[in-house]
Amino acid sequence: MSPRLKRALKILLPIALGLFLIGYSYQMTSPEDRSEIVRYIREANLFWVGISVLIGILSHVSRAIRWNYLLEPMGYRPKLRNNILIILIAYLANLGIPRSGEFLRATALATYEDVPFQKGFGTIVTERIVDLIMLLLVILITLAAQTDIILGFLSEQGLGLTGSIVLLVCGVGGLFVLRAFLRRSSHPLANKVRGFVRGLLEGVLSIFKIRRKWAFLGHTLFIWTAYFGMFWVIKYTVPETVPLNTGELLVAFVAGAFAMTATPGGLGLYPIAVSQALALFGISTVSGDAFGWIMWIAQTLMVFFFGAISFLLLPLWNRAK
Repeated sequence: MSPRLKRALKILLPIALGLFLIGYSYQMTSPEDRSEIVRYIREANLFWVGISVLIGILSHVSRAIRWNYLLEPMGYRPKLRNNILIILIAYLANLGIPRSGEFLRATALATYEDVPFQKGFGTIVTERIVDLIMLLLVILITLAAQTDIILGFLSEQGLGLTGSIVLLVCGVGGLFVLRAFLRRSSHPLANKVRGFVRGLLEGVLSIFKIRRKWAFLGHTLFIWTAYFGMFWVIKYTVPETVPLNTGELLVAFVAGAFAMTATPGGLGLYPIAVSQALALFGISTVSGDAFGWIMWIAQTLMVFFFGAISFLLLPLWNRAK
């Protein structure tokens, strides 16, 4: 398979999967249910939708500030305005081509702030590692808060507590076997994986070089609190989801987070994942689908709108570059 075809498939397959899931959702709901979902979306309280969008914007501003904490030790301090615009453009790019936003961020930073691409991209990798750690922390909190519900769901799927422990032990054992193989193997693929893992570790360790560690940690906590906050307020747009507590919404939040990584911007999959998670707490499919679609539409439109504006403003505000 040619490299060009591989690149095309990496772009087209996730989009095709998202479109397929939209069609699948359409076929799996009755005309009455679809009408009800559309009614929920059309009558969604715009106040709470607006609050969700505002929280989302604040998380991007916080991320832009935090980015400078990673760049400072290398002697760079880009304009905050440029950081915000670059981040919004990157999110817009990710909706079309998964992970293209990371390269675009580093390229734009090099163009408008004279930060070498390699150094800028290194800070972005570090950010992603920190975000992965935070997601794992959120998953652990969710497991602790909703242990009975999650174990009950696994049991229904034929995987009880014993099976879960066995699966976990096998997973950890597999990691040790993989580590031993990578250390001893001279295969080109093993060398690439070793280099990738080494780069990830260097990215994690670079955090300790940050001068304002507590500020970095504070912004990291704020960003992830904001992510959940923008999800939490959407519950007030659907009557049936209003009584849901924080622990129950965390399960749906985690399900949605995984969906966002599978298709561009969670296209098609996000509402399904959120609805299935909410069903664990007795929320009807119609209300769950409506919740998922309202959240997805609000945040996607936010990224489209502000990303497009940023795409126009960034070169205008940096004419000298």
